Amino acid sequence: MAANSKKAINKLRSLALVCTGGGLVFSGLCINQGNEGYYKNVLMPATRLLPPETSHKLAVWCCKYKIFGKPAKQDDAILATNFFGHNVENPLGIAAGFDKHGEAVEGLKQLGFGFVEIGSVTPEPQPGNPQPRVFRLVNDEAIINRYGFNSEGHTVVFQRLKELKDSGRFNGILGINLGKNKTSPSAKDDYKQGVQLFGPIADYLVINISSPNTPGLRDLQGKKDLQELLETVIQTRNELPYNNKVPVLLKIAPDLTTQDIKDIASVINKKSCHVDGLIVSNTTVSRENLKDVEVAKETGGLSGVPLRSKSTQLVAEMYYQTSGKIPIVGVGGISSGQDAFEKLEAGASYLQLYTSFIYQGPPVVKRIKQELAEILKAKGYKSIGEAVGSNYKAYLGK
Repeated sequence: MAANSKKAINKLRSLALVCTGGGLVFSGLCINQGNEGYYKNVLMPATRLLPPETSHKLAVWCCKYKIFGKPAKQDDAILATNFFGHNVENPLGIAAGFDKHGEAVEGLKQLGFGFVEIGSVTPEPQPGNPQPRVFRLVNDEAIINRYGFNSEGHTVVFQRLKELKDSGRFNGILGINLGKNKTSPSAKDDYKQGVQLFGPIADYLVINISSPNTPGLRDLQGKKDLQELLETVIQTRNELPYNNKVPVLLKIAPDLTTQDIKDIASVINKKSCHVDGLIVSNTTVSRENLKDVEVAKETGGLSGVPLRSKSTQLVAEMYYQTSGKIPIVGVGGISSGQDAFEKLEAGASYLQLYTSFIYQGPPVVKRIKQELAEILKAKGYKSIGEAVGSNYKAYLGK
């Protein structure tokens, strides 16, 4: 009797090992092949069992070690565009905030992004705000974060990116998003240091003065402070011993008044403050029409679907205020090809994802590109450029 029980237990163990092994193999194949159904119904719901920040770190780790595999085919030719002097296969990038420390640049490029932006990076290392500081609003497909520029600092991130560049393994477009330290006595000095250090190795730089999680940061969007900051940044860029034409982009908040928008436009249209592009927009402090009302009480910046129309309207406003002469990166709530197309016709030349990548996983990159290509063709466009700003008046809210 004991012998039979032992045999039964051994058989169950063997069966468990076979099932577990089979499950792991199946999961591995689904992940490697970018099976969207598996991500949607199994993997992404499973990651939501983890605390949000733990899930975020796991996603960065998977990208760093290229766990997710790579796209199966090249992008549709209609998506090819020029990105500040560089030819890219598609206009879709990963927004700053995902890979804060520049750890997963190669893996993100491999997933099919046309360009990769890391950061925000601050001059000195800082831990950011206390945890918990990331919150999911699952019913709204949104996230609230109050990370507060947690950063390993200029020196560590610079060495990591320089080694990557020197290795020759990465041939994509790398953007470096710059921030300021929480207790810094001079924002201008912080951004100046960032331009001096990262300018020579970056394909573009971002001056981020729009995070709601660093006290006083958004005040730098005011006319006087913005002019002084940008004059310092542009002069510093122009004086770089190498790569002194590296594009400088300004990232702005969605929570701007009409006068704020006009003031920003008037500043960046000045020669001494002229930026090469805008990123529209950062997260919002608004909490309108949310379903997860309890989570919505958390402070921080809201990203995802609820930000979509607000950021698209601001894209159109900035396109109008700058007469379409300053390229715009549209970001905020893009989770489908239609969302992406709306940003383009509102005035964006390029696009970025973040929250939909967190909720839907890597397959969302491929799907958005495919859907966008189909929409462009259906509407008779021959290129991305033809669609940019083609219907911006419809989004002005006037």
